[in-house]
Amino acid sequence: MKSRMVFPIVITLIVSLACQFSGQQPADPNQVPTQTQETIIPTETPVPPVELESEITDEFGVPMALVPEGEFLMGADAEEALAECMKSMDDCQLEWFTDAEPPHQVYLDAFYMDIYEVTNAHYAVCVEAGECFPPRRPASITRSSYYGDPQYDNYPVVLVSWDLARAYCKWRGGDLPTEAQWEKAARGTEGGTYPWGEGIDPDRANYNENVGDTTEVGSYENGKSPYGMYDMAGNVWEWVIDRYDPNYYARSPSSNPPGSTAGELRVLRGSSFNFLGDFVLRASIRRGLAPDSFNYAIGFRCAKDVGP
Repeated sequence: MKSRMVFPIVITLIVSLACQFSGQQPADPNQVPTQTQETIIPTETPVPPVELESEITDEFGVPMALVPEGEFLMGADAEEALAECMKSMDDCQLEWFTDAEPPHQVYLDAFYMDIYEVTNAHYAVCVEAGECFPPRRPASITRSSYYGDPQYDNYPVVLVSWDLARAYCKWRGGDLPTEAQWEKAARGTEGGTYPWGEGIDPDRANYNENVGDTTEVGSYENGKSPYGMYDMAGNVWEWVIDRYDPNYYARSPSSNPPGSTAGELRVLRGSSFNFLGDFVLRASIRRGLAPDSFNYAIGFRCAKDVGP
């Protein structure tokens, strides 16, 4: 009887020892076997940044250049500007420059701006579409036939008010540039006095009555701004969207300044063919004028924000 009980005990002992050596526990007949699953955590594929083209041509055939996002130096020191003015004129006044004080760093989102001042031919397309009014007169300061004359198609349109200029830019899907956009496009990030940097001569711009009237856009290759814009000094003054506030720079936001809400005048930038003195071509020079004004020496260019 005793010999029969030994055999099952030995078998149980052998199975137990085998499990210990294999690192496994004896099977539990009441346990339901389960399958171990590996947890997979999904990962997001980074979206590469959109590469913006340095130049584009909009749907109306107007070439525009990219001004990348980032900071630039806006404004100028009045005393320094006065000293520069005195080199070419004897009657310079300090108050001519105090509205551009103080020089300050400004951040702007990327945008596109017209490479050339808006021409007679491009403006005429908007007039023909019934979306714009023609210039006040079809003449320029020395030419009785100008707007509508094919030989001047590639010259800047003049005798358009701020409202007419803005209506044209809106029609193209953009707007007049802000002062900050205009100034960055004109001087870049190096803070140059003029669009091309330093120093001035008649080979760089149409100014100081050297020509006595407008010149064809893009005529001054040596006068281009850092982003490739022509005539941002001289040829014609350019409307921008801002109201003219002589004290705005002292409280202007440091990021994408929208312009002042005070004042009735609108800002002009860039000077023109008939203003005397080198100083007025400075990229920081700003002037105010009633928005319903028309002038032989005033034109404009357009800007478009970068977006979807």
